[in-house]
Amino acid sequence: MCGRFIIALAPEVFRAFYGYPERPNFPPRYNVAPTQPVAVVLQDGAERHFRLMRWGFWPGWLKDPKGFPLLINARVETVREKPAFRGALRHRRCVFLADGFYEWRREGSGGQSVKTPFKISRADGAPMALAGLWETWAGADGSEVDTAAIVTTGANGTMAAIHDRMPAILAPEAVEPWLDTRAVEAGPAAALCRPCPDDWLRLDPVSARVNDARNDDAGLIEPTGRPQAAPPSASAREGPRNSDEGGQGSLF
Repeated sequence: MCGRFIIALAPEVFRAFYGYPERPNFPPRYNVAPTQPVAVVLQDGAERHFRLMRWGFWPGWLKDPKGFPLLINARVETVREKPAFRGALRHRRCVFLADGFYEWRREGSGGQSVKTPFKISRADGAPMALAGLWETWAGADGSEVDTAAIVTTGANGTMAAIHDRMPAILAPEAVEPWLDTRAVEAGPAAALCRPCPDDWLRLDPVSARVNDARNDDAGLIEPTGRPQAAPPSASAREGPRNSDEGGQGSLF
């Protein structure tokens, strides 16, 4: 599951890590939410490129997006069979620029349950290569929208303390085959999307302010020092829970 993430490292860090020629200059974002513009890397032939897309996947065959579920995540276990994603898995794979994401640990049940937000980042501070799929949706009026979803997998041992799913975080050596849709077919590509090693990740409890997508400042990623649970009344503003859909709606 991934319903909110962070892109706070300097643009030059991402450019050096992924090797695209563009020189985008974008501000840090600390609470990126579904429907907002997101930065991705894709590959065209032998070259990688930086591109902005909308977070929320619309398949190319979709006639009218009204009423269609907002597909922010794609489960790797079913991505080869689902009509919405199987074409993108073969031909349109990308990597989301990110250096961390948020997840909520639920404690209790019913109206008395509380949800504690955590920031998950790489322990070494490197960019977090989130596997993604993209598609260009064309409207009847000739308009086009580039859309993307994050691929998810089962949780590793570290994440299991919070949630049973997590984004597919690619190893540095897996980025090239994931992006190379000409040489690497859908099956081997999907096999790259597996739980990352436990020691890659650092989990820090953070402020419940992250529950509201309108909050977007550096204070959101500061560890609280102890778990800070969001009151039940705030849970409606939390990031989406369904692994294949969600909602909320400016990155750059």
